Amino acid sequence: MADAPPARVRMVPEEVVLDGRRWRYAVSDNEPAADGPEVWALNLHGYLAAGSMYWRESARLAGALGWRVVNPSMPGFGGSDPLPWESLSLGAMAGGLAALLDHVGARRVVVLGHSMGGAIAVRFATDHPERTLGVIYRNGAATPSWKERGGPVVAVLSPASPDLAALVDIVGAAVADLPDLAIGRVRSTIRGVWPDFRRNTRSLGLTVPVAAMLFACDLSDDVAALGRSDLPFLPVWGRFDRVTPVRTAHEVEALTGRQTAWVTGGHSWMLARPGSQGALLRAHALGQDFLEAVTARSARATLALAT
Repeated sequence: MADAPPARVRMVPEEVVLDGRRWRYAVSDNEPAADGPEVWALNLHGYLAAGSMYWRESARLAGALGWRVVNPSMPGFGGSDPLPWESLSLGAMAGGLAALLDHVGARRVVVLGHSMGGAIAVRFATDHPERTLGVIYRNGAATPSWKERGGPVVAVLSPASPDLAALVDIVGAAVADLPDLAIGRVRSTIRGVWPDFRRNTRSLGLTVPVAAMLFACDLSDDVAALGRSDLPFLPVWGRFDRVTPVRTAHEVEALTGRQTAWVTGGHSWMLARPGSQGALLRAHALGQDFLEAVTARSARATLALAT
């Protein structure tokens, strides 16, 4: 697998003010595929991450599949302005994404959501089904089992503070995931991850309410509804994830009836192996089925618009 995307594809950073708030984002500069309808994709990042951390992956997706890929930094992350506490919700984030897509000229999108981004992807697809071509749900945090923590740390701390016990365990799981980021080209990974990670840790107070929102949310009904619909929905999970562990993938399978595509790695496998998602879509049977379903859905939508 080539580690570098085609030279002609790069992510172009931009920013725009929408509803009085600044959004930072990037768009791939490739031309749309010539042999089919134009397909856009929206790559949504996880908590304490930002859009730029996923640029290497999005450039490869654009080069391999011909998609135009948009990488937003969600409110409060990566330099984007936060939502006011009283307005903070997954629905508000999804509405902001719809406005951003209007700005870049993307009518419909494939939504890739990682971790926190998985929950936002579910909300976007639920609120804007006419704009969603498919959802790739990656180690997502939309269902509750990921918050059910265990182990010795939780056993010791839970009697005094169950919430603190869960938080400490999740932080420990995230730290345990760090060696996985050293797989592949370490220097490229650090260069891609570090700037916005540092920015996010310096502005942690802006994103603590988002963490509280994630702990409080349960989108199980929405996930199940997407599974029952004809929307292409592909769960993808790192085999060694401890942040949103394997049981959470099985929970999603039970709710949706959709089979999980398993990849090597932990919670943030796509940051260390930015070509993995594209390879899965092109070579794995579940990925191929997803692409075929997206192509068919896009063609139907284009035909309906023309008539």
